[in-house]
Amino acid sequence: MFDFVQVRRDLVYLLPGLAVGLASFIPLICGSLLGLGTVVIWVGLPLLVVTLGLARGFAAIERFRVAAVTGHPLPPARYTGGSGRGLQRLWTILKDRQYWRDLAHGVLVMPLSVFTWSITVVWVTAAVAGTLYPLYGWAIPQYPDSKGLSDLVGVHGLAADILANTLLGLVFLATGPRVLRALAALHTGFARLLLTDETAALRERTEHLTASRSAAVQAEAQTLRRVERDIHDGPQQRLVRLTMDLEAARRRMNDNPEAARTLVDEALEQSREALTELRAVSRGIAPPILIDRGLPAALTAAAARCPVPTTLECDLADGRRLPESVENAAYFVVSEALTNVAKHARADSCVVGVTTDATGLWLRVTDYGVGGAHIGKGHGLAGLADRLAGVDGRLDVHSPAGGPTVLTAEIPFPG
Repeated sequence: MFDFVQVRRDLVYLLPGLAVGLASFIPLICGSLLGLGTVVIWVGLPLLVVTLGLARGFAAIERFRVAAVTGHPLPPARYTGGSGRGLQRLWTILKDRQYWRDLAHGVLVMPLSVFTWSITVVWVTAAVAGTLYPLYGWAIPQYPDSKGLSDLVGVHGLAADILANTLLGLVFLATGPRVLRALAALHTGFARLLLTDETAALRERTEHLTASRSAAVQAEAQTLRRVERDIHDGPQQRLVRLTMDLEAARRRMNDNPEAARTLVDEALEQSREALTELRAVSRGIAPPILIDRGLPAALTAAAARCPVPTTLECDLADGRRLPESVENAAYFVVSEALTNVAKHARADSCVVGVTTDATGLWLRVTDYGVGGAHIGKGHGLAGLADRLAGVDGRLDVHSPAGGPTVLTAEIPFPG
């Protein structure tokens, strides 16, 4: 069965190809030849730069056309030229490989367009004319010396001519979608060859992964320092006090049982408070409720603990589990954001929104406070950005003076 949508896309891509190829070939070939011919008198340098800029424009048009016919955009090209001023700017553009690849595509696509356009027109014309031949074949004037398609195989007559043309048209019609798909694939493959730079894309991906890894390491180091500080300032001090109380109680057990009992009661209170503080510290790492019941339950508990009245709007069904890295990052972002709201926002209410799509999880934390929040080095929001970078996530903060502050986080699903 034909994919009529894809056939239409291929025709829309291939039929204007000759006009697009001609429009790019003439100015690019003229500009490049004239620029190279006059480069010895320096006039050619700015002319070459203008030609390369024009080639980049035609390349952008072709990338749009390829995305329309395939449904997927080409990998982004990386242009490093264009920095500086004057001759330095011209020279950086002239050294940029991608500009010259765009120029090569704009020139060489012309003969390719002639071939693909010609085959497309012939195939479509033969399919339409042959299939519809029974509707108009009888009206074609017949002369004594005229020969139809059936006459070439030794069969004569109007009925035989109509049958032969119709069968041939059906053959072209049946093979048309595959032929058009092959021609479009040839064209888009040529564009992918010259208009994308896999080496640059891999280099950019490597740099992104390196930055993400560095951000993740930094975020984990900050989390470790925070946990160490919280343990030192809270549970550790209480455990030291607990040890001292127990030692004092042991010394007084025989000579002063009442005092010993009082010290034991104080020690029990210290142990309860130390346990409470240890649980509070653990909530910032991996709370048991997140591990046992999932993200919705954990976020509900985090919103309930926030001193600012907080509403949770979550489209995740109870019991639905997301990848562990996504759940941990989402819980960390929401809990830290609510901590910042409680400490700095002076807000009277807060709303936490959680949504998902096919690619990842979206978080939105809105507080109706004083505003003025920003991602700056050494601030809590910078730590959130680093934590999200470790899972290829992204953080956006919109916080005008007077509020409200809207913190949006995107966490893509792994793989």
